[in-house]
Amino acid sequence: MAEIIQKDGTWAFDGDALRLTPGRDKNVSLLRRELGELVVPLGALAGVSFEQGRRSGRLRLRLRDGADPLTQATGGRLAEADDPYQLTVQCDRYGVAEYVADEVRSALLLDGAAPDPVTGYLLPGPALPVSASAGDGSASFDGERVRLEWNWKTEDAKAAVGPRTLSLAEITGVEWQPAAGLENGHLRLLVRGAPVTAPPKYDPNAVELWGFKKDPLMALVAAAVQARLPHPATPADARTVPPQRTREPEAAESDHDALLRRLRELGELHRDGVLTDDEFTLAKQAVLKRL
Repeated sequence: MAEIIQKDGTWAFDGDALRLTPGRDKNVSLLRRELGELVVPLGALAGVSFEQGRRSGRLRLRLRDGADPLTQATGGRLAEADDPYQLTVQCDRYGVAEYVADEVRSALLLDGAAPDPVTGYLLPGPALPVSASAGDGSASFDGERVRLEWNWKTEDAKAAVGPRTLSLAEITGVEWQPAAGLENGHLRLLVRGAPVTAPPKYDPNAVELWGFKKDPLMALVAAAVQARLPHPATPADARTVPPQRTREPEAAESDHDALLRRLRELGELHRDGVLTDDEFTLAKQAVLKRL
């Protein structure tokens, strides 16, 4: 087990997958806190790097194209602070960060993993239901329908249409664009039979974003929808919305056993002096939250 625990979060690698847990520090972004813990299988990785700085460094994961619905939906436009595949590392833990990166690289080499694009998502996307409120409205998604509602700041022409409820079968795509400079951003749903002719400010299938703190949360709605649409690599003539699969009870039981085993491992590492008291407490809290 290779593991690094920082205020920004914890990365733990067991040879098969990287478990990324956001930190509890007040500077950790809303998006990462809402997204929660991610389990990234080795097969979803294209590479890992560690960059040193004078005061802090940064671990970065590079995912294979098409492996992650969040990356697909945001198109690499997330700010560094919101990117769940980056970890800020304090200078006194540079050696640990290098060790984690080396362990991941070695596993990729041994596995013979190719960095080629994939034809299906290898990560599940944000947990459902998911909702966000920002800009001129709110958006929520329960796995079957997206609900758009407007606030008092919405343009009259769009507000007059009223709240929108769109089934997944009606949606052909999703766009998320952050605000940049003087340009507003948006979350837009592409709807079958409804060509995009109006800017987000007037489009009843879009929420306009103005660059405020909660804007990135709209990316979670975009990613959750993206995860349940046909993969971009799917041929156009085969793009129908796949049926949703429910989790088997046996899988939940095995996850529970794995968490208990992880608690025992942490206790042993703490007793052996590998983990400090603070590192042990943070790691234990992260595991207990998932039980």
